[in-house]
Amino acid sequence: MPRILIVEDSTQIRELVAEYFRRTSAFDVDEAKDGGEGFLMVSQNDYDLAILDIMLPGLSGFDICKILRRKSNCPIVFLTALGTEDNILRGYEIGADEYMVKPFSIKVLYAKCLALLARTGSDGEGREKVLRCGRICIDPSRMEVRVDDGKAEVELAPKEYFLLKVLMENQGHVLGRQRLLDLVWGLDFDGSERVVDSHIKKLRKCLGKAGDQIKTVIGGGYKIVP
Repeated sequence: MPRILIVEDSTQIRELVAEYFRRTSAFDVDEAKDGGEGFLMVSQNDYDLAILDIMLPGLSGFDICKILRRKSNCPIVFLTALGTEDNILRGYEIGADEYMVKPFSIKVLYAKCLALLARTGSDGEGREKVLRCGRICIDPSRMEVRVDDGKAEVELAPKEYFLLKVLMENQGHVLGRQRLLDLVWGLDFDGSERVVDSHIKKLRKCLGKAGDQIKTVIGGGYKIVP
């Protein structure tokens, strides 16, 4: 389960984001109300993703970002009212992966965070985790897919590979077509959701009997199970 840190001095925003992430994907979410708390949490724990405000009591979000970057390659998202070009450029210069300006859409924030987690698969040290689910195994560092305890390597096209990777990173959870489009095709994709169905069909065929692990959830989307 991905572990996320939210450092935000607005109680309303912090609790809203934390509750949405917990409810929607059962994330493990830690909250810090100021820079001091954020510093302690970053120092004592490893995180898969951090969401930081910039204007905080005590240390700023920029300071926490620098500290976090010294120990981890986890994705960092700035969520702030500071929307000037200079602040945005500074955020990226010190290691941010995304920069969102308030007021913001929580659905867009959530989609961006999912996309970052799907791309990185970070374990807190910048390494790619080997993913296993039933008969299927993915080594993201090699973009290698194997079935049946590694006996057979499966060749997948890029879209099928990333579909499988996202499903395995969320195994047991139902992912809707729109969410899969956001994660695999990107937020700017404006085609039909049904493109997901055709690629799922191709993916199942490539996996052979292991393709039966990918389940269709009527009215919901898809999930992968052991």
